[in-house]
Amino acid sequence: MSYRTADSLPPVTLDDVRGAQKMLTGVARVTAMEGSRHLSQLVGAPVHLKCENLQRTGSFKLRGAYVRIAGLLPEERAAGVVAASAGNHAQGVALASSLLGVRSTVFMPKGAPLPKISATQDYGAEVRLHGQVVDETLAAAQEYAAETGAVFIHPFDHPDVIAGQGTVGLEILEQCLEVRTIVVGIGGGGLAAGIAMAVKSLRPDVRIVGVQAAGAAAYPPSLAAGRPVAVENPVTMADGIRVGRPGDVPFRIIGDLVDEVRTVTEDALATALLLCLERAKLVVEPAGASPVAALLSDPGAFEGPVVAVLSGGNVDPVLLQRVLRHGMAAQGRYLAVRLRLTDRPGALATLLGVLSVVDANVLDVSHVRTDPRLGLTEAEVELHLETKGPVHCVEVGQALRDAGYTVID
Repeated sequence: MSYRTADSLPPVTLDDVRGAQKMLTGVARVTAMEGSRHLSQLVGAPVHLKCENLQRTGSFKLRGAYVRIAGLLPEERAAGVVAASAGNHAQGVALASSLLGVRSTVFMPKGAPLPKISATQDYGAEVRLHGQVVDETLAAAQEYAAETGAVFIHPFDHPDVIAGQGTVGLEILEQCLEVRTIVVGIGGGGLAAGIAMAVKSLRPDVRIVGVQAAGAAAYPPSLAAGRPVAVENPVTMADGIRVGRPGDVPFRIIGDLVDEVRTVTEDALATALLLCLERAKLVVEPAGASPVAALLSDPGAFEGPVVAVLSGGNVDPVLLQRVLRHGMAAQGRYLAVRLRLTDRPGALATLLGVLSVVDANVLDVSHVRTDPRLGLTEAEVELHLETKGPVHCVEVGQALRDAGYTVID
């Protein structure tokens, strides 16, 4: 089959987004808008969380996928659809296809988390594992489309997909009439472009701020160059926004309508995810937490009321455990230390007694007694501790040194 270039595709309009909203009635949930007292105090203005992590399939992706597939011609539906994704888009395409009675095939990387593979299958798609990275998976899906005639459903680079994602923007305006700033994560750009199109058409005074992970930030150099520029080997824990090149269609919209694109660190992402879990009681994936990370990184930069879009909540439990520990470390609530002690009976108990006095909670202990680096009477202990903040971390380290232990950096 032939593919149209971005320049040959029609622009996305407010009417397109409104049409998508009607199409999604009874399909996609109007997700909740939750206030955050902690973030509001930090920013100095009301902050609301748009909970797309509570959407069907766990992210906003169902919106665009359904609108795109629903718009196919009968002969295109008969040929089936194909997509490539590590998770959220895969599940959105799978459920949308099932609801519309269309056969779907989804290519996923071989290393995709098992819960995401299982969920995609449960929604009705045939899953094929191919490649180690999404680019390889994407190429396989496009090759499959060329061979079989199946319609390739792009995750962000199509007007119908953008119109579907734009319905999030319409809901924000309905749920928070006084909104002044909307903060949204950016990967390929479909969600940010859709929200910007919908919101700016009705409320040009509302500021739209996009957020990218610093290790996968293709939009800042692309906007500077005036064209999509690829970032080689994007690296971030936020796989939902780990996209190496902006989409052609969303890039044009974002360049015209998004007021600013910011970047956030991995520490900020981990801290934001932890905050969402502890303070808002919401399970959010790292990409979904990126707007909160931006607020935490520079709270004075956002005019309120602010709406932060939590775009998804599909986080692998193993990754969640790692990210939470990383977030605790970033906040000074988790400390890992290695130290040497004399290898004699009761030595470990004495060490733990020192930690008890300074009220450090021991999470894990690794005790090595046989190692070429150690002297005959030495042992090495690695401790993972739960602490109460940066000041407490310093107190713990000083208490160990005062007790005569050699702390290894």
